[in-house]
Amino acid sequence: MTYAWEAAAEAQIRAAVERGEFDNLPGAGRPIPGRDLPYDEQWWIKGLLEREKIPTEALLPTPLLLRRRVERLPDEVRDVPTEAAVRAYAQELNTQIVAWLRTPTGPRVVVRPVDVDAVVRQWRAARSRLVPAGDPPAAAAVSDRPTRRRRWWRRTPRP
Repeated sequence: MTYAWEAAAEAQIRAAVERGEFDNLPGAGRPIPGRDLPYDEQWWIKGLLEREKIPTEALLPTPLLLRRRVERLPDEVRDVPTEAAVRAYAQELNTQIVAWLRTPTGPRVVVRPVDVDAVVRQWRAARSRLVPAGDPPAAAAVSDRPTRRRRWWRRTPRP
């Protein structure tokens, strides 16, 4: 039965060659790329990554991606204009880390949430080095202490 299937396939290929459907194909007359290299089982994955310009980081497991993002966090927030945006960025990373810690998958790698205040301190230090001492920063500086809000249940006494 396999002979009948092979004969049918060969007949279709022969008919396509006679019709000229294989003429002027891209790469005709050129050597096959990578023919002289040793065999690699993942040649098609590497070709896909190169052809589609996919970063190889996309193949890393989740804990390694998170660790890499934690390591790169100071560089990623360096150009962020406001402290609130830096805090939001670090908090979003912490949310992803906590989500992974709840249901860990992949290799056992230690990934801890980042200290948002430490990230903000590093961001401020980097900004102070970039901005000359005499010039005020473009955005208003935000103090370390939180703003005091009046509680609705604390009313001032009436005279």
